[in-house]
Amino acid sequence: MKLQSETKISVSGRVLTAAPSGELDYHQAERIRTQIDSAFEKSSCRHILINMSNVSFMDSSGIGMIIGRYKKAETRGGRLVVSNMSDVTSRLFEISGLSKIVTRVDSAKTAMDMLGGTT
Repeated sequence: MKLQSETKISVSGRVLTAAPSGELDYHQAERIRTQIDSAFEKSSCRHILINMSNVSFMDSSGIGMIIGRYKKAETRGGRLVVSNMSDVTSRLFEISGLSKIVTRVDSAKTAMDMLGGTT
């Protein structure tokens, strides 16, 4: 049985940061989606930053979760930015075409600077 991974969520200015850990797969994507959506709906944030530094694996369920959060941010006139991707998740990001619509940066600090939050 897989252990549930933890998702740390924080708010800085108009940016909600979600930092999932472990595997972003079929078993975890729905739970992570629910956590992000709940926090986003309770906040006045416009932007979502997903910090992938502690994600060891991602499959198509993770891609679906990211696309959905992209749409959530768009409804508030905001952006979704993904940071700190490993080479493996970065490759999946490219192959899926997600890189054409979602901004990817090397670090959470770069993302926060871009979105107007603070680290």
